[in-house]
Amino acid sequence: MTGAPGSAAARRAGAALPPSPIQEITDPGLGGPPFHLILKRDDLISPEFPGNKWRKLKLNIDAALHGGHRTLLTFGGAYSNHVRATAAAGARFGFATIGVIRGEEHRPLNPSLSYAAAHGMRLIYLDRASYRGKTGPDLLAGLRDRLGDFYLLPEGGSNALAAQGCAELPGELSAQVAFDVVCVPCGTGGTLAGIAAGLTAGQRAVGFSALRGGAGFLPAAVRVLQDEAFGGPRGDWRIDDEFHFGGFARRTSELDEFIATFRARHGLTLDRIYVAKMMYGIYAHARRGTFAPGRTVVAVITG
Repeated sequence: MTGAPGSAAARRAGAALPPSPIQEITDPGLGGPPFHLILKRDDLISPEFPGNKWRKLKLNIDAALHGGHRTLLTFGGAYSNHVRATAAAGARFGFATIGVIRGEEHRPLNPSLSYAAAHGMRLIYLDRASYRGKTGPDLLAGLRDRLGDFYLLPEGGSNALAAQGCAELPGELSAQVAFDVVCVPCGTGGTLAGIAAGLTAGQRAVGFSALRGGAGFLPAAVRVLQDEAFGGPRGDWRIDDEFHFGGFARRTSELDEFIATFRARHGLTLDRIYVAKMMYGIYAHARRGTFAPGRTVVAVITG
């Protein structure tokens, strides 16, 4: 993708974002055989594009700019960080943005949607039954008839270009520390699909599902994304769906206590929807002795 001024701008912006730092964790709560736990602090990449959002967005922005699109459209729930990041990308790179939000409109807007609106995003609401057809050609054709041309970013931002962007993470990480296992929270599978593709021999990835039943649908989603992004399966990876705590955005007093304890010990408040569930799972596996002594395990803090 060369020759388009906007594409060059997107690449320069991506290059300007520094590699996210790493942080080693020592914690008596880990128990079990000794191993090294490293946090890959993608939450510190950028205030506008925290976590894995820039890794998913940057090649899509480049493609949208190169293709001459003027509008980005995406889907998400009322608290979607991806919707926020898409609005921020539009403001930075000169796109109009549209967020198609699941459910009814509620006023005042919550902080996520207020942020999106403040960055110029037009918010459209779909009832839950209609929203389930978000990937269908009829709904998308209707949106184009109503709104004009747009570059489509899927819910959660996971597509082939997003996976390719996430595939850069293991190489960046390997320049910082030698590691054996990299763990990542999973919602749509895009980040895991990319990270797994970027692994080298002897490294493996574990995706911790934040949704109930993730072992049933996430492996297929990852395989499809890898087929589209890389032409076939890549890397050594698996899905762990033991620690969803009842399903997406569900919480328990046990999870809340874990978040509070982690914050007190390490000064980091874990996102309860995705990251806290992954970290709880890592700690549980540590106490069970799942990780071989002396291994280095990396947890990607995606938001």
